[in-house]
Amino acid sequence: MRQFTTFVKKEFLHILRDRWTTIILLLLPVVILILFGYMMTTEVKNTRFVIFDPVHNSDTRAVAERLSHSEYFIFEGYMDNTDQFDEVFRRGEAGLAVVFAEDQVQLMADGSDPNTASTLVMYASNIISSYIHEQAEIQNGNLLQINSFAPQIKLLYNPSLKGAYNFVPGVMGMILMLICAMMTSVSIAREKENGTMEILLVSPMKPLQIILSKVVPYFVISLVNLTTILLISYFIMDVPIRGSFGLLVLVSLLFIFVSLSMGLLISSVVDKQMVALLISGMVMMLPVIMLSGMLFPVENMPWFLRWLSQIIPAKWYIIAIKKIMIQGVGLPAVAKEMAVLGFMAVVLVSASLKSFKYRL
Repeated sequence: MRQFTTFVKKEFLHILRDRWTTIILLLLPVVILILFGYMMTTEVKNTRFVIFDPVHNSDTRAVAERLSHSEYFIFEGYMDNTDQFDEVFRRGEAGLAVVFAEDQVQLMADGSDPNTASTLVMYASNIISSYIHEQAEIQNGNLLQINSFAPQIKLLYNPSLKGAYNFVPGVMGMILMLICAMMTSVSIAREKENGTMEILLVSPMKPLQIILSKVVPYFVISLVNLTTILLISYFIMDVPIRGSFGLLVLVSLLFIFVSLSMGLLISSVVDKQMVALLISGMVMMLPVIMLSGMLFPVENMPWFLRWLSQIIPAKWYIIAIKKIMIQGVGLPAVAKEMAVLGFMAVVLVSASLKSFKYRL
């Protein structure tokens, strides 16, 4: 045990003495989280809109004011007739048009970007519905006439459509995979490339203890990164943790173990750290980003990509984290995801130990 502790200490010192490695391990996750959390978002803000309002009563003016004061819209002015909308959209002067009439409210959006158009209509519908229900409460349940044609929309778990709710769990999976798999594989491959693995294998330490001594430092660093990510997500990005914090940590530890096992498997089949870096940093990260549901819904993909996504560990982790953080579910709801991650961990560890070259 004393020898194992000494080897682990050596690995920590080896990591910490390299200033740039330490910076990458501790600061890169923070930078990635901030960039993805704030820049890669599905929210659409500061969209210019115009209004055609022949009714022009107190209700339509109040709705127009409510829309213009929203962070999502910027009021450009009133139109004289609806024929002007086409030209406004073509020139890019507005992304949404609101038409008030005696018996309906029509929302018109530039459909050249369907996702943006549907998001803008959703924002406007929610603002109008909110105004209607506020007025209904003031008038003791007597809804305004406008309520007869207003959409009744209710969004669960993320009513404000904040993009961070979607991207933070995905970024957590990407960061943990990057740190655990890439750094572990590169570390062991470097020992092989430099010839120091021979010295380690002829030492009194058992090969399994040597492997564990390489893994433990990155496991501890991953825990530090996990803590940092959760603190930034909760206190800065306002992403809630509605479920059990202990369950969240447990699922994260399981995913960290899977990622470390994947790094071990890579290092056991390659002898060059550059090859290990390319496999873990490029070959693995691209499927994580594209097939895990982090950026694109898996359900919209062709059948063979949906099948391929089933073997991406980050997909199951992201699903579980979203359920715990956003929906606030308990253990039974994430049992399937944990079982899949556990099975992947067993398979990866078994493959790593079987393919590791104990003799040189």
